Parts: sequence; structure tokens; C-alpha cells
Amino acid sequence: MIARRACRGLASLESLPLLTLLAVSAPGPRAQNLPAARAAAPVAAAASSAAQASQLQPFQASYLWYWHGAAIAFSRLKLTHQSDDLWLYSSATRPRGIGRLYPLRPNLQSLMRITPEHVLPLHFKVTGSGRSHDSDVSFDWQSLRATGVYDGTHIDEPIRPGAQDDLSVQIAMLTNLLAGRTPDRVMEIDKDGVREYDYEREGDETLDTAIGRIDTTIYASHHPGSPRTTRFWCAPSMGYIPLQVQQRREEKVEWTMKIRSLAQAP
Repeated sequence: MIARRACRGLASLESLPLLTLLAVSAPGPRAQNLPAARAAAPVAAAASSAAQASQLQPFQASYLWYWHGAAIAFSRLKLTHQSDDLWLYSSATRPRGIGRLYPLRPNLQSLMRITPEHVLPLHFKVTGSGRSHDSDVSFDWQSLRATGVYDGTHIDEPIRPGAQDDLSVQIAMLTNLLAGRTPDRVMEIDKDGVREYDYEREGDETLDTAIGRIDTTIYASHHPGSPRTTRFWCAPSMGYIPLQVQQRREEKVEWTMKIRSLAQAP
């Protein structure tokens, strides 16, 4: 979800394809840790299709990334309501531990229009990932084209309703789950066109997390033909925000991200 499954930056991490469910900024005050009951209140657990956009609530969350058991990066993400049906989802990741060996500091931002029917990305931007990975893409839903620079490559591609960028794909999943639907297939823009990912519900699990012991539902995402599968432990009581994400290559765990804090965004 969540995505081409590539964390922008931390050079060697790009080969891991980390999910771009990232965050707003590592420096500065941390989002407040919330007990499960308090964190659930501002985020709707379910919504009808007609009301799904209004049920989506602003939030900010932080995550630690683990690679072979070592914490290598810290991320914050933030979803804010701009005006009417416009929302902004932004992220940033900063290295920790051995991750400090890598110089890149990726910042991502997606401006999107959210309606009861669609999540439509309007402008996607990546900075701090190096010239070969920075992006600046505009989506024209009248002409059904995406133009600009993606991963350092100039693009001018046709798109279909439902196509997402690296960040809006996460919000598209949340709004689907809030509406009581499991997305069966998600389209995501790439410098070589649009890639499709299959989604399925795999079961339930109670997780011990930094914000409490919380019931989750597991969803899996897989690009046909790829050996990698990404799993999301989403909390229905918290608006389906993922509390843990893990990518495996066949049976081998490549990386895991775990929630550290969750709060309602101002």
C-alpha cells in the first residue's frame, strides 16, 4: 500500500523497498503517546460509503523501522484537512543507529481530493532523496494524465480513476476500510507506468505496541510476479491506521515498522 514499497532515501534501504508510510519530521516535539481508548475516539472505526470522507480524521503518528532486528530509521506522518475536500498527507524519515551511515533525508508530500467515491491525488512531491529519486508530479483528472518528474525521470503518462501516488495509496486504503470494503486491487503510479497491487484480508491478531495492547486486522499487499509481500496490522478501533507493517521476500523478513505514538493532528 501505502505504495511502491520504497522508502525514499537511506541508500541501502531503497533496495529493501520500504513502504512509504512515512512521516512529518523527525526533529522537534514528539506526538503524544495515547492509550488505546483515547486514540480511538478521534478516529472513526467504520463509515458508510456515502460518509467515508467525513469519517476520515486528521492524525499524526510516528514509527520505528527495523532491519534484521536493528532500529535504523524514525518516521513521522501527518494527515491534515486543508479545506473542503482537500487533504494533505506528509512524511519524513530520519536515520537512527547504523542508518546514520546514509546521508539522505527523504520528505514526501501528497495533496489530494477526498470524496465519498474517490481519493484523487493532485500533487506529489519528494525532496531529500537525491536527484535520482526526487519527484514532482501533477495529476490532471480532466485529461487523465500525470506529468512531471518521478524518481528523477520525466513522465507524461495516462492514468485511470483510482491511480494513486506513493502516499495517497495509504489514505485510499484507509477510506476503503472505513467504508467496510477491503480493496482487492490498487493502482499506483510509477516512472514506467502504473503498477497494480492485489490486497486481501488474512486474519486478526492482538498486538502489544508502544501505545497499548490492541486488536488488529491483517491485510496483505502483493504485486503479481513479485517475490515480496507487504502486510499491514490495521487497528479497526483507530480508524484502521496501521500499527505494524512488515515486508517479506518469500518467507524472509526484510523489514518491519512499528508504531511509537499516535495523536489527533491539530
